[in-house]
Amino acid sequence: MTKRPRLSFWQIWNMSFGFLGIQFGFALQNANVSRIFETLGAEIDAIPILWIAAPLTGLIIQPIIGHMSDNTWGRLGRRRPFFLVGAILASLALLIMPNSPVLWVAAGMLWVLDASINVSMEPFRAFVGDMLPSDQRTKGFAMQSFFIGTGAVVASALPYILTEWFGVANTAPEGVIPPSVKLSFYLGGAVFFAAVLWTVIRSKEYSPAELKSFEEAEQAEVKERTGQESIIKHINHPAKYFLNHSYFWLILGIALSALVFYLNWKAELYILTGGVAAFGVIQLIAGLFIANGKAENGIAVVVNDLFNMPKTMVQLAVVQFFSWFALFAMWIYTTAAVTKHIYGTTDTTSELFNEGANWVGICFAMYNGFAAAVAFLLPVMAKYTSRKTTHAISLIAGGLGLISIYFISNPNMLLLSMVGVGLAWASILSMPYAILAGSLPSKKMGTYMGIFNFFIVIPQILAASLLGFFTKFLFGGEAIYSLILGGVSMIVAAAMVFFVTDRDDVK
Repeated sequence: MTKRPRLSFWQIWNMSFGFLGIQFGFALQNANVSRIFETLGAEIDAIPILWIAAPLTGLIIQPIIGHMSDNTWGRLGRRRPFFLVGAILASLALLIMPNSPVLWVAAGMLWVLDASINVSMEPFRAFVGDMLPSDQRTKGFAMQSFFIGTGAVVASALPYILTEWFGVANTAPEGVIPPSVKLSFYLGGAVFFAAVLWTVIRSKEYSPAELKSFEEAEQAEVKERTGQESIIKHINHPAKYFLNHSYFWLILGIALSALVFYLNWKAELYILTGGVAAFGVIQLIAGLFIANGKAENGIAVVVNDLFNMPKTMVQLAVVQFFSWFALFAMWIYTTAAVTKHIYGTTDTTSELFNEGANWVGICFAMYNGFAAAVAFLLPVMAKYTSRKTTHAISLIAGGLGLISIYFISNPNMLLLSMVGVGLAWASILSMPYAILAGSLPSKKMGTYMGIFNFFIVIPQILAASLLGFFTKFLFGGEAIYSLILGGVSMIVAAAMVFFVTDRDDVK
């Protein structure tokens, strides 16, 4: 048995560089898709439901890709083939998205774009767990945060930069995407592919035999230090276990759907009720596979692993839920909140609206830039406090940043709010994964990172289902209150951090 080797700064740099491209595409999506939807005629309360493609895609794609990459080995290794395929598909989607002629095409392209991003992104998370020893994982995920922030700074600000520095038109006739947005997406496609290709070429991967040896050595070391096993032992549930659970979720989902129909509630709620029923269907399928001697089928494996999550992962799931509900509220509603609450307009064809929308891009660039700037400060904070304390402080700063937008009338002051959001974003992208990686077995690193994505996706689905209803009926069409709700959610996440067990934290 041999311990996992420590990597140099530049080795960690190269293996993380692809995230520059991934986040370039992701940031263009976050900062501009609501603008594209509104330009193509979407009503303000319909925007969340149009965004549902992104989390649904991640829910389906990430555990599948994680399981596949755990069981792949070829000339490019097991993670790098997925980096490359995702980059090619995402780059093509970025070229097509801003040329969508009608709303339904744009919504469909968001689905394709997010699926492609997920194909590349999920294996990158597992890559850090594969390649780095436990004492370097915080640094590894911090490096990813740095590239995420750096890529997003440029991507979020691109329409503004192209308009203000290069004179590219920022307005267009009704129903047409402005040239500044189109060109931003074209540039994003090129950067996405080039950055991921750099990591594919400049990084190597350990073989399955090497990873097994590393895991055995690390598990023995943790057991000697703590007297406890660091890696969970998997229990293969019988078919009856999943079949019995499936009936409960199916009946519950159908009953809730009937209630929504009978009470004539908003159609978006069918996403939630249908999701409950779908969870039952998935368990039913897994049970049938196991009953027919096909326990190694991907669906059966993922469902079985879901019910075998380590304690740390369950605890982090709660933190992730409230954190990502807040983020999704911000991504959906910042443009609408800022343009109406601060700029005083909802006319998407006006110069004032597009000026406000561009300033939102600058604000998003600010929080991403600050995230990049503090990415390497987080491991230092964690060293002198703990990873949990660092994450909690960061989330509180992010929550206060979102809430403060309500009290702002000068657009320039939004940049100060984004400092708090940026600190939270940097921590969200690194600390939960650094804490989680130490509790996962190497042979299932990809699968569990994919399952962990459930607790990013589920709050986004909830946000997409409920925020439109809240904004229209409870908040009187004022999107700013949805941002306040997001800020409160992020502070709740901070409180939940202290209930997490971090096996590898020295504090």
